[in-house]
Amino acid sequence: METPLTKLLEKYAPKSKQDYLVALREILQEIALLGLWRSKFFDHAGFYGGTALRIIHGLDRFSEDLDFSLLQPQPEFDLERFRDGLARELSAFGFTATFETKTKTAQSAIHSAFLKADTLSQLILLNADEDILAQIPKGQVIKVKLEVDTHPPPGFATEIQYLLRPFPFPVRVYVLADLLAGKMHAALCRRWKNRVKGRDWYDLVWYAAYHPDLHLAHLEQRMRQSGDWKGEESMDRDSFAERYLECVQKVDFAMARKDVEPFVNHPESLAIWSRDFFEKLLVKFRFV
Repeated sequence: METPLTKLLEKYAPKSKQDYLVALREILQEIALLGLWRSKFFDHAGFYGGTALRIIHGLDRFSEDLDFSLLQPQPEFDLERFRDGLARELSAFGFTATFETKTKTAQSAIHSAFLKADTLSQLILLNADEDILAQIPKGQVIKVKLEVDTHPPPGFATEIQYLLRPFPFPVRVYVLADLLAGKMHAALCRRWKNRVKGRDWYDLVWYAAYHPDLHLAHLEQRMRQSGDWKGEESMDRDSFAERYLECVQKVDFAMARKDVEPFVNHPESLAIWSRDFFEKLLVKFRFV
């Protein structure tokens, strides 16, 4: 029997366990966005990051977290305000999920929470194939992380985009030039010691191919806030290029490929990744 949930599953045409898990996570993300809209969350915040690219703009890699930024700094902002709205929306579609706020261990402007649901129960709702259900261990949990930046750097713009699933509703999202500024900041300034997040570099390739306009002033503001740009001089094209190329020289692109491979349908496309490839990518970006 067709239900609203099985209708949502159709576009994925899942065949493997991994296909079903990816579909389940994205369906949970879409319903969570609907619940946030109903709760007027987007009066206060904009959607950004890899999942915004995936859901709003069609990025061809899977993404795990829902990332948001407040429109204005609000140190006292609390995600708990939206717990009931999220629970109601998920329940309306048959999902039973818990909402857990992450306890901060250090002073941070990022507020986090997790939506957690029993994987097997939710896949049964989606009418997953019996052989797939047999592969899911009892008690396995699927998680969607929500993060909100409560002290965003200034100088960004947002726009209203419309999602059509589960049915049409509006979402406030960063404009693409500012989304790229945020992604460029992540690629150049993440402090993960010897680790590298290949998903950042994959997204930069996507931007260069489809939406190469980079809001340089917002990137500078992000880097100033994180302590990666200091002094009185403003960032210009030459200083950005110098910082970008310096970073590319330090990246282990074999490790970057390994990080992103589970999130893409065609990992063979990563074979060309090298310092030379990303150095030459620089000329594709335009500055606004």
